[in-house]
Amino acid sequence: MRFPSPLIPGTLVERYKRFLADVRLDDGTLVTAHCTNTGSMLGCKEPGSRVYLSDQSGRGRKLDYTWELIRVDRTLVGINTLAANRLAGEGIAGGVIQELQGYEHVRAEVPTRPGSRLDFLLEGPAEQCYVEVKNVTLVVDRVAAFPDAVSERGTKHLKELIRLRRRGNRAVLLFVIQRAGCPSFRPADEIDPEYGRWLRRAVKAGVEVYPYGARVTTRAIALKDPVPLHL
Repeated sequence: MRFPSPLIPGTLVERYKRFLADVRLDDGTLVTAHCTNTGSMLGCKEPGSRVYLSDQSGRGRKLDYTWELIRVDRTLVGINTLAANRLAGEGIAGGVIQELQGYEHVRAEVPTRPGSRLDFLLEGPAEQCYVEVKNVTLVVDRVAAFPDAVSERGTKHLKELIRLRRRGNRAVLLFVIQRAGCPSFRPADEIDPEYGRWLRRAVKAGVEVYPYGARVTTRAIALKDPVPLHL
């Protein structure tokens, strides 16, 4: 996933109201950027951090910038949750996610029943495969973890994946870790123990869980290799 134009560097002043972040650009201008990440962004919102914005001007939006990356210590972290779905789509189409190959059709944002939808539906002659994608930015002791806040929505998705699996469909949960240096992945039980319990129930029910790491630069983000899952 290449950024269509060079990202704009700046310094984070404050992230607030979940969807807003004030950033001081290198020329001294203070701008407000859209933050797509609705989580707590634990460890990824420290004022004074180096951040990178994409220019969205001319698209009829209220805000001209979107917050894309933050530098945590020496590591670039992709905080745009919409990028995780794009990376998943590219990973499926490009053969990077080997576990999700062999399907003839791929559909995004698929309703599964009233009030519920998942990120992808892969369709082949023999089966249907439902895929939910989660963006991971939290690291605890060098281990990637999810979620970074209590996530009732995330637990709801786990329950829906279990339901679909029990109905005979293939069900997959894909964690996209938008940062390097994470040799493994685990549920963040200390933050949301309920999510951890349901993730383990999902695995026992036959839901497949695949954490994948990504290489993040200011020019592009690329999905790389699978990361071991520790439950």
